[in-house]
Amino acid sequence: MSTNNIVIPNGGTNFNTDAVHTFIKFAQHPFKFRAYLFWKLPAAWLAGVRIKAISEDACITSIPFRWLSQNPFRSTYFACLAMAAEMSTGLPAMMYVQSAPKRVSMLVTGLESVFVKKATGITYFTCNDLPALKDAISKALNQEEAVTVTLRSEGRDKQGTLIASFAITWSFKGKS
Repeated sequence: MSTNNIVIPNGGTNFNTDAVHTFIKFAQHPFKFRAYLFWKLPAAWLAGVRIKAISEDACITSIPFRWLSQNPFRSTYFACLAMAAEMSTGLPAMMYVQSAPKRVSMLVTGLESVFVKKATGITYFTCNDLPALKDAISKALNQEEAVTVTLRSEGRDKQGTLIASFAITWSFKGKS
């Protein structure tokens, strides 16, 4: 076994560790990643969605309450919260898809949310479900059918108070 692979339990696929670390470095680079957002996700860039941390275990994004992300009720618009929550699950998905030995398509197929409190400041979204994500991508590489996985992302304010909780369902399918 090479030291450049992350072995997935249950006989899963090896993900290229170098590619994972390169993606993490890219995502944490302030200019490169903001340029990527500007060109590929301009609505998220305008709203102020930012990556705070990404690793092989978790991803944290943020969305501020400001003029471009507000609703008429003086809080962050629910769609802006959803963008930040989706990014906290989508970035790790991109990281593992790009480091997979074969091409994999990915698509959001479901979204459920619960809003607990008004977001009147910066909201941080955390996704810790990366082992399930890696397992789903590994399964998709080894079978014909698409594999779905639901990842949770919780949004909290600076004090740690729960603002919103999202369950985002991703579908992965290996390409030949």
